[in-house]
Amino acid sequence: GRAYVRDKVCQEYSILGKENFRTLTIIANSRKYSNGTFEEIGHLVREIVSLAETCCADGADPSCYDAGSTALSVKSCSADSPFPAHPGTAECCAQQGLERKLCLAALRHPPQPLARYLQPSDTELCHAFRQDPRQFADRFLYEYSSSYSQAPLPVLLSSTRTFLSMVSTCCISPAPRACFLKEKLERKTLSLLTLTSNRICSRFLAYGKDKVTSSYLTSLAQKVPTASFEDLLPLAEDAAEVSSQCCDSVAEDCMQKKLLEHTAKVCTALSARDGRFADCCKGKNLMENLFCMLALPPAPAPELPEAPEPTSKELCGKEGVLHASRRLARRHPSLPDAVLAKLYDSSQKLRGECCSSKDPSACLDSKRKRMEAELSPLLEKASQLCSQYTKLPYLEFKKRLRESLRQAEPEVSPAALEQLLEQRVSFASSCCLPDAPPLLCASKV
Repeated sequence: GRAYVRDKVCQEYSILGKENFRTLTIIANSRKYSNGTFEEIGHLVREIVSLAETCCADGADPSCYDAGSTALSVKSCSADSPFPAHPGTAECCAQQGLERKLCLAALRHPPQPLARYLQPSDTELCHAFRQDPRQFADRFLYEYSSSYSQAPLPVLLSSTRTFLSMVSTCCISPAPRACFLKEKLERKTLSLLTLTSNRICSRFLAYGKDKVTSSYLTSLAQKVPTASFEDLLPLAEDAAEVSSQCCDSVAEDCMQKKLLEHTAKVCTALSARDGRFADCCKGKNLMENLFCMLALPPAPAPELPEAPEPTSKELCGKEGVLHASRRLARRHPSLPDAVLAKLYDSSQKLRGECCSSKDPSACLDSKRKRMEAELSPLLEKASQLCSQYTKLPYLEFKKRLRESLRQAEPEVSPAALEQLLEQRVSFASSCCLPDAPPLLCASKV
C-alpha cells in the first residue's frame, strides 16, 4: 500500500539522514540497474532524494509523496526519460496508478557477467579524490556496486564505506603508501567477502536452490573424487542454504557469519580426505581459507571401475539426479559447471517425462539412449577443451586448438576456421574457470 511505502522511505530517511540515505540510494540503484550509465543513475538518485527530502519533512502534505512518486513514474515513461533504459519499461507504462509504480519499482537489469571495476593505483585514487571528493565517492559507489551487484546490500555498504574511509584517510596522510598498505590489509577479509558473496549469489540467482545444490556437489566431487556422496551432499545443501538465507538478507552479518560456519564444516569434513583442502584450512582467516578452497582446480580423475547404469528406481528417487551428477563429475574432472548444469536440466526433464509414466524403465531407457547419443560428443569436446585450457599456456593452447580444428574440419575456409577458433577460445577463457559466470556460460554452451 502507498502509506507503507511512504512510511518505509521516510523512516529510512529520518534514521539515516540525507547524506547516508543518498549513499544507500546510489548503491541500491547501481546494483539494480547494473547496465545503467553513471549519468542515468545520477538522475534517478537526485529525484528519489529530492522526493524524500520534500515529502518526509515535518508538516509535509500527506498527499505529497503519492503525487511526487506518480510524477516520477510519468517521467520514467516519457520518450526522453533520463533514467536507466529497461526492456520491461513499456509493459509497466501500459498500466496505470499504483500498478504502474509497483511494476517500475520491480524492474532490474540482469547482473554483469564479469566484474568491471578495476581499482586504480593509490596515486590515481588520491589525484581523483583531491580534484572532487564528492564526485569521486559517487563514481566509486556506482562502479563498485554495479560490478558486484549480486553481493548482499549490507556487504556492499560495508565494503564501500571502508574503502572511501581508507581513501579519505590515506590521501591526507603524511605517509600515504604505508597508510594504504595497512588499511588494505585490514580490508582484506571484507574485500574477499564481497568478491565471494557476489559469485555465490550470482550463481544462486541464475540457478535457484536445487540446481545450486547440484552445482556445489559436482564442484566438490571434481576436487575430491574419493569423497563419498554422503560426505558431499550435506556440504552442498549447506552452501545452498547459505545462499537462500543471505543473498537477499538485509541483516548486517548474515553472509559473513553463515559463510564462516560453512567453511568450518567443509574443513572438518574434507581436510582428512584431501591434502589440498587441509592446506587451505590451515590459515587463521576463515574467509581466506574459503577463497582458497573455491579456487582449487579439479583433481585428476581417479581409476574407477565401470559404473553400472542407474536403475529407474534410483533415477526417480529423491536424490537420483544428484547421484548421477556426482558420478559424471568424478569421471570428467575438466567438465565445466555450465555443461554440468545443462546436464542437470536434461536429467530433470527426463525424470519429469518418465518417472510418472506407466513404465518408467522403458521410458528412461529409450530417452536416455537418445540423450547420450546427443550429449556424448558435447561432453568429450567440452572436457578436452577445458582440460587443455587449464594445463597449457594461453598461446600454446590457441596454437594446438587451431591445429586440431584444421584437422577436424579440412574443408572449412580460413576465415570460418578463425571464427570457430575464437568461439572456442571465448568459451574456454570465460567458462572453464571455477568462478565462471553462470548466465553468460549457459548461453555459450
